[in-house]
Amino acid sequence: MSQASQTVSAPGITSRAGAQFQFAGQRVLVTGASSGLGLATVERLCAAGAEVIAAARNAQALDALAKRTGCTPLVMDVSDEASIASGFANLQALDGLVNCAGITSLEAATTLQAKSFDQVMAVNARGAALVVRHAAAAMIAAGRGGSIVNVSSQAGLVGLADHLSYCASKGALDAMTRVWCIELGRYGIRVNSVNPTVTLTAMAELAWSEPAKRDPVLAAIPLGRFAQPAEVAQPILFLLSDAASMISGITLPIDGGFTAR
Repeated sequence: MSQASQTVSAPGITSRAGAQFQFAGQRVLVTGASSGLGLATVERLCAAGAEVIAAARNAQALDALAKRTGCTPLVMDVSDEASIASGFANLQALDGLVNCAGITSLEAATTLQAKSFDQVMAVNARGAALVVRHAAAAMIAAGRGGSIVNVSSQAGLVGLADHLSYCASKGALDAMTRVWCIELGRYGIRVNSVNPTVTLTAMAELAWSEPAKRDPVLAAIPLGRFAQPAEVAQPILFLLSDAASMISGITLPIDGGFTAR
């Protein structure tokens, strides 16, 4: 167990993520599905009866996920416009979309490299925009509405040292969420963002493994711990569900109170 996962909660405090939703008969696409929050979301959607298309670049990981959950694997690179178009070419209309594909690059503002900045923006912002373009067009053509959930970050709401590219990309995703809400609402399509704090995925383990970086952020979270993937996946399912039928255009912090300060 890494140092990051050893210090996620205060003594005696546990997480609760047991809410249940039903998605029988609904088709949902999840990008970034081969690991982290995407994988956790796929698992819960499949358990709730959804027909899940799990999209990612890692074909081997997708095949293993498909065998375990019954999802349909789809190899797609959201940084590549042609790959996105090819992935959507044979997809039936969707009821839901979870834009979860994301990468990060840890660099100080004074050492920022153009290549790394462009790579982060290509996946986290432009890739999400192109995926929504295809998904929303299909939803509109089908005439049955839908729900889109973008996986943003508290980094879209506050500044974090050494996260310039990531903060910029998630701020852009939140801004696009508001635009999509306005443009797509007339078609019965809801669009929201979730903005989690540090969530203990493999990417977060790397980014927050150093005590000097981790401990001040952990101390700033009133609940005293980082999030577990299930604690982000469950609000995603809520926003996809009919329980959130009048919710659109929000950025929902899932941060244990970090952004309340």
